[in-house]
Amino acid sequence: MTVLEQGNITFNTENIFPIIKKSLYSDHEVFFRELVSNAVDAIQKRKMVSFAGEISADVEPEITIELDAEARTLTISDNGIGMTADEVKKYINQVAFSSAEEFIEKYSGKGADQGIIGHFGLGFYSAFMVADQVEIDTLSWREGSEAVHWKCDGSPSFELAKSERDQPGTRITLHLSEEEKEYVEEGRIKQLVKTYCDFMPVAIKLGDEQLNRQKAIWRESPSNLTDEDYLEFYRYLYPFQDDPLLWVHLNTDYPFLVNGILYFPKLNPSVDVTKSELKLFCNQVFVSDHCEEIVPKFLLPMRGVIDSPDIPLNVSRSALQMDRKVRGIANFISKKVGDRLKGLYKEDKAKYIESWQDLGTFVKFGAMNDDKFKGQVEDYIIYRTTAELGETAVTETQVEVQTEDGEDAWADATPKNDSRDPDGNSYTTLQEYLERNKERHENRVYYCNDAAGQATYVELHKNQGLEVLYLDAYIDTHFVGFLEGEYKEKEIKFSRVDSDLDSTLMDDNKADEIVDPTTNKTKAEQVKEIFEKALNKPTVTIRTEALKGDAATPPAMVLLPEELRRMQEMTAMFQQKQVEFPDMHTLLVNTNHPLIQNLINLNGGAIVTADGAESPSAGLAKMLCQHVYDLALMAQKGFDADGMKAFVERSNQVLTELTAK
Repeated sequence: MTVLEQGNITFNTENIFPIIKKSLYSDHEVFFRELVSNAVDAIQKRKMVSFAGEISADVEPEITIELDAEARTLTISDNGIGMTADEVKKYINQVAFSSAEEFIEKYSGKGADQGIIGHFGLGFYSAFMVADQVEIDTLSWREGSEAVHWKCDGSPSFELAKSERDQPGTRITLHLSEEEKEYVEEGRIKQLVKTYCDFMPVAIKLGDEQLNRQKAIWRESPSNLTDEDYLEFYRYLYPFQDDPLLWVHLNTDYPFLVNGILYFPKLNPSVDVTKSELKLFCNQVFVSDHCEEIVPKFLLPMRGVIDSPDIPLNVSRSALQMDRKVRGIANFISKKVGDRLKGLYKEDKAKYIESWQDLGTFVKFGAMNDDKFKGQVEDYIIYRTTAELGETAVTETQVEVQTEDGEDAWADATPKNDSRDPDGNSYTTLQEYLERNKERHENRVYYCNDAAGQATYVELHKNQGLEVLYLDAYIDTHFVGFLEGEYKEKEIKFSRVDSDLDSTLMDDNKADEIVDPTTNKTKAEQVKEIFEKALNKPTVTIRTEALKGDAATPPAMVLLPEELRRMQEMTAMFQQKQVEFPDMHTLLVNTNHPLIQNLINLNGGAIVTADGAESPSAGLAKMLCQHVYDLALMAQKGFDADGMKAFVERSNQVLTELTAK
């Protein structure tokens, strides 16, 4: 072989050292992505030249991979544009110099709408992370060009000679290091293609087998895709997962280029809402499955693909957060998600409600953390309610849709406005709730955050015609405070059903009945005295009220003051510990209940007689008072292990004594 030239590789320190210092290629396997990306670039460049009429486009573009375990070589070949000797010296011998920008500038405006992957930093030289020696055989598309052979052992020295290649394109041969011989295994190469190159627009072949799918549906017009296309793609990306609730197709080319499909998944306890499951691509080349800096935090649980050449890949994660273009892309994504939710609410309210259990987490977290997003969705935040709501009037409305070119437009639609989910539960917005109840309790919202534990309280409100909202998702502990801040100027108050009782639930006349003419004590005063002596708990405030209702209304209820309870919950959150049931609470005893009336009649309702001695039935009265208190605590899940043990023992005692009598 005749040696044409020998020399030293030129290092551009201004470019190379910052990249090395940031350790961009901490994973050796990305060399494969870089080399295949370069091959795709070469093929796309050849297409661009052919569109300009400078070369015939008579070849089927493809990338071939050859493995030789015995020689420990991996070869990647393309039938792209190739290089001349001068181009090899310019683009290979100058490390960290990319020709993509220069090439695009030359051929821009000539009808070539082809993506050039191009700027992954070290690019070709990432091959030396796994190879002791790298060889290139290349022939330029230019007429009269001579094939070139380039060889380098990883040192600044290279060798340039003539090559026997007779077709335009490039062949790169890696002589792998002993510790990197895994890259001659067929299974390993297939895994790399699936990870990094599955959606590259050029066929990648190993022998006669094509390894990549090629079709990137996120680059297609939404009008050309069916629901099954979107679902099939999701199932391919996330196998063995439930189908998504809905999806958003991203498509814009100004002021940045972004394509993608975002899916709302069904959430489950195993989902880490702080970790992104979105896949980041650059011109169909997989880059990362960590998009924490690119999408707003409240959208991290979303799944799917974001593809953009405008995201700066050669910067550190901290610098990425400060990039103006990245912030712009994040705002664009947030807006498109908000538009999608708003459109679904107006177009198919039934589906929106059906998906709300999962969608609500995204929407509420987004509203609390992004003012622009809050402005988009605040009228479409819904709550399960105790009110019996049927179908609302069906009216013609307009919904935001996306045209074939990705632009927003408005179209007439007849929404499905059933306010119930498949289980028959009704849903309402906060504005609708306030309007419906302004005559009964203006500017007050009754809510429940534990449907099972607070069922008694909810039922009491329902029986008296008071509507209760369910804010029982994990995020609602924080969301209630957020809502109060938002409605502070309107002085709207949020009261949990177990914090206090509305005056409409009280029967004031019966509370003041005189039951003992000799002592002139009312029923309320007598009951309070009995419970205070029986319980002997200074931290528990005994309050007596005659509640409206029948025997189904509980004999007693534990009330937790709203402000004190919230303060305790906030303290527990900051200290990262479980919320303990507060020692200071109120026991509201229902003097209208038959059990409480019987307790009054038991031995004249006295625990202690006039001479200071315990009455004959004092023991039973004390146990009954404690039992009533325990039942009220049980409804609030206010028992610990010791409390439950004592309750069981006391229940046995009460039953034994009652049956003995």
